[in-house]
Amino acid sequence: MRVTDMQLILGQTLSFTGDPFHADPEEVVQHHSHGAVAIDGGRITAVGPADRLRQTHPLAQVTDYGDALISPGFIDAHVHYPQTAIIASWGKRLIDWLNSYTFPEEIRFHDPAHAAQIANTYFDLVTANGTTTTVSYCTIHPASVDAYFTAAQARGMRALGGKTCMDRNAPDGLRDSAQTAYDDSKALLTQWHGTDRLSYVITPRFAPTSTPDQLSALGTLWGEHPDCLMQTHISEQVEEIDWVAKLFPQARDYLDVYEGFGLAGPGALMGHAIHLTDRERARLKEMDASLIHCPTSNTFIGSGLFDMGGLMDEGQRIGLATDTGGGSSFSMLRTMAAAYEVAHLRGTTLHPAQLWWLATAGSARALRMDDRIGTLAAGMEADLAIIDLASTPAIAQRAARADSLWQAVFPTIMMGDDRAVIATWVNGKAL
Repeated sequence: MRVTDMQLILGQTLSFTGDPFHADPEEVVQHHSHGAVAIDGGRITAVGPADRLRQTHPLAQVTDYGDALISPGFIDAHVHYPQTAIIASWGKRLIDWLNSYTFPEEIRFHDPAHAAQIANTYFDLVTANGTTTTVSYCTIHPASVDAYFTAAQARGMRALGGKTCMDRNAPDGLRDSAQTAYDDSKALLTQWHGTDRLSYVITPRFAPTSTPDQLSALGTLWGEHPDCLMQTHISEQVEEIDWVAKLFPQARDYLDVYEGFGLAGPGALMGHAIHLTDRERARLKEMDASLIHCPTSNTFIGSGLFDMGGLMDEGQRIGLATDTGGGSSFSMLRTMAAAYEVAHLRGTTLHPAQLWWLATAGSARALRMDDRIGTLAAGMEADLAIIDLASTPAIAQRAARADSLWQAVFPTIMMGDDRAVIATWVNGKAL
């Protein structure tokens, strides 16, 4: 490799050496006010003080971002990229929202050209917001999965996703069957899983839109491919829980439906998880599933308040997500702010380090990819978000009074948007 392929990125560096929910944030955060990240071949080779790395990498190409913050790229652990164009649609509870907005839009994804257009728009929007990894539900159409992975692959991104499977309680044009759900998912998995930085996720939308036969088929597929993740929704709204109880009267609770069909366990990404019973909470912890917190969606659609404090105290594995387009923003900064507000309403005050960890290392841990993404350390993949901590006059005047790193970062969490993102690096390259 030519020496000129080595990159040296200068700025403030922020990385985590542990979990700030279970340790003093000051002890698990590594910050260099004049720091640098060395990158070679798409991977981080060193992080440390700028002066030292300049000496050890004298021939590297240098990009100097001044006092901007060099952060791991944000990781959005639960999205619906096909809902990009209907984000911020007015009103409605969950089921009405699906029927009024989501399903009519998702029907359009039988058209590969439409799917490709939305996929490219989606990735342009999220990378402008500093997001470098996404986990998406696609639609029932294989073309929607191909479009998503093709657009991510073109950008060199680490992306996860899968065909959303539904064979009941959905309109014509959005239903498959138990057999086609299995066959299509298996074919797409074979094509995409492990290609470049792409991973297939087995994706039943949620229990009400799948028959027992379909849930069983997808549970079988997951059993055959345990290296894949599985994503679905659980306990988002109380009406949904009542609906599940009527559809599956033999189940003890919502989680028990998934358990009965082999769709719960390590590697399960359970979206929302707001109204969990005590049994469900204990069982989710026991099986080491991941709970994905979607705060802007939960407030926008009126679903409820996620118990971050209680669930973290239990030792649950938790990630953070925008839930585009039920969520009202493509920005993980806005999502951090909403997580802060929701936790406050539940009686927990989250430290800024905890919020930043959730959007980076915490979400990586939820995806079981914290050995590759989510922090700045030698050997990790070089996905970075370069953050201006004085991106607007309102943020700048507040940050100017900061007497610590987190006092400087918190105004950007609460008021920041895509204007705060100076650059997004994916796989060692600036997009």
